[in-house]
Formats: sequence, structure tokens, C-alpha cells
Amino acid sequence: MRYLVDLVVPGGLVWGAVVVLLGPGVLPDTAQPVLQVFPPTVFVIGALLGWYFNRTRVVFAVLALVLADQAVQQFGPIGAVSSGTDRIVLDAVAFLLPLNLAGLSLIGERGLFTGLGLTRLILIFAQVPLVAFVCFPSQRHLAVLLDHRFVEVNLSGWTSLAQPSLVAFGAGAVLLVVRFFLQRGAIERGFLWALVGAFTALQAGPLGWSPAAFLAAAGLILAISVIEMSYRIAYHDELTGLLGRRALNEALPRLGSQYAVAMVDIDHFKQFNDRYGHDVGDQVLRMVAAKLERVSGGGRPYRFGGEEFALVFPGQSVTEVLPHLESLRRAVEASCFVLRGADRPRKKPDKPRRSSSPRNAVLVTVSIGVAERDAKRRRPGEVLKAADKALYRAKNAGRNQVKT
Repeated sequence: MRYLVDLVVPGGLVWGAVVVLLGPGVLPDTAQPVLQVFPPTVFVIGALLGWYFNRTRVVFAVLALVLADQAVQQFGPIGAVSSGTDRIVLDAVAFLLPLNLAGLSLIGERGLFTGLGLTRLILIFAQVPLVAFVCFPSQRHLAVLLDHRFVEVNLSGWTSLAQPSLVAFGAGAVLLVVRFFLQRGAIERGFLWALVGAFTALQAGPLGWSPAAFLAAAGLILAISVIEMSYRIAYHDELTGLLGRRALNEALPRLGSQYAVAMVDIDHFKQFNDRYGHDVGDQVLRMVAAKLERVSGGGRPYRFGGEEFALVFPGQSVTEVLPHLESLRRAVEASCFVLRGADRPRKKPDKPRRSSSPRNAVLVTVSIGVAERDAKRRRPGEVLKAADKALYRAKNAGRNQVKT
């Protein structure tokens, strides 16, 4: 269920809203001026957001959508044109647009005015004279390829797109779905739903929808993905995936009059890092974060900084959360963290062999201090300070225990 929600929100909701709200006859005529400025406004905002937050993939994708929008406006909806130069242009747009979106999703962020950035910009604009070249009568043998039939079947009942365009959209969709489930990033999701919006735009004309509206929706989805990514960078810890300290500071004042906060610290983490290296230390941090995410009692985990985490229990007292914290402490202690042997290959071989190196299991434990909001500690900072003092009592008492 979580994977489905991650896939659909927010891109799928934006696309669905456009389908419902911008359908034929849904909005009154008085809304038409707004609809006319909707596409250019979205394209400008999307490009500016991508540039400001250094998401050049989004800038280039918005540019590809703008070029497609201009082509559709000049030559008409693809379903309304059956032959001639106009149809060649629209077939080229329908073939190139999904390839652009899928290809741009794969490239790295290398800046807009760098050598690579300018090269990509040139490649996108170069498609305009390329399409014009294909339209020359002497190049009609190339134009025929854009309408080539791979299978002899009539698809006009549900789509006006030529089969090469359908193949391009299908391949792009498969690539973007796989990439999303591998990366689970907001930008990857944005590109996937932008592809859906682009496909719908090229189908929209015969159905009475505005192609420009769906191309603008694709741009809006990309713009939202930039905002979502920026939010995650600001409020989430990249290493563990937990919410960060800024999110904790904003959440505490909204909890009301009753809550408990626990500070969790990995015991001897600096020595562990110095002895085994930062890569192993990062693995330990992720392991402890995973345990915190599964804590019982409704605790919400946050990465506080370094090897310290915070657990917030809304509406609960220290007495109520102590059993859950003790269960968490035991769960971390029971986790067998085995270090990779010196002769162990990085990739799993087809025929595993017994390692000659001894298995090096490392004990990982945590110390926990907890405090609650009460008459003496009304401010969030005071509760955090009290929980931190309790944490130091746990460490001074020998570590691997919970103190109030």
C-alpha cells in the first residue's frame, strides 16, 4: 500500500484533477482567460524552480514540453490531422517527447550553464531543425518510419498515435517505473507522471480536452517534484531516511500539553567509527534508525544529529513510554551486526565458498534518556534538555539502559 501511495501522490492526483476539472463543459466560460495563461505560467514557474534548486533535468524537461506545446498549437491536435506535413511534425513530436523525458530522467545534475548543460540544451533545440528536415519532400522515406506499423492491427479506436510513438511511450514508461522503484525519489516520480501527462495531452484533442492543459499539468507535476525534493532535503536525513532536527523543532510546539521525548544515543559510536571506518558506522546508523522506525507505542523517530536520535510520543507520559523504550533497547542489543570479512567478495558469487576469516560480530547498544512535558517543563526546549540530561545519566551509569 505504501508503494502505491508513493507512486500516486502527488503526481497522480494532479493528473486526475486536470482530467476532472478541465473536461469538456466542466468549467464556465469565465474561466477561459485563466486557462489560457495556465500553461505559460506553469512552464515559467517550473523552469525557474528547476534552475533555482539546481534541478537542470526539470529545466530541460519543461523546455521539451514547451516545444511540444508550440508544435501542437501550430499544427493542431494529433487526432485532427491524418496526413501531410502537419501529421509528420506531430508524429515526430509524439515520438521524441517520451524519449526526451525518459532520457532526461537518467542524466545527472550538471548545471545549466556548464559545458554538459549547454550541450544538452543544444541537443533539445537541434530537434526542431531535425523535424523540419524530415518534412522535406526528399526525406519522405524518413517520415514514413514515424508512421511505421510493427503489427497489422487497427488502433484508431482508442489512440491517434502511430505505433513508433506508442513504443516510445511504452519503453519510457517501463524505464521510469523501474527507476522510480529503484530510487524512490520525488524527481523520478515527477518524470513518470509528466510522461503520463504528455501521453494524455497527445490524446486529448479528439476527446475534447485541451492538449495544452495536459502538457502544462506535466510541467506542474515536475515543478511540484522540485518542491517536494527540496522539502525532503530540508526536513529529512539523507542517510537514515528519518525526519531531521528541523522537522523535530517544528513538530514539538504543535503537540499540545502532553508528550514525552526520548533521546537515543549509540554507545561508543566514535570509537566504533575510528576502528571500523565511516562506511560501517553509516551501516550502524541505518540499522538503529530502522529499529527506531518500528518502535511500539506510537513513537515518531527523528535524526537529531551525529549518533543521536529523538523519539517523540504524543499524548503520553514517561511512565507509559518506558516499556516501549526498554523493548527498543533490547531489540538493538539483540541485533547481530556482523562485519564483512577481509576476503569476502563484494558481490555474491554463484557458488559461495567458506570464508577463511573469522566472523567478526560487533555488539551495538544504545543509551536512552526520556522526559515529559509537565508543569516544570512547558517549553519544547526544556523538555529536550531534560531528556538530554537523562541520556547522560544513562551513559554515566554504564550505558545500554534507559533513564528518566
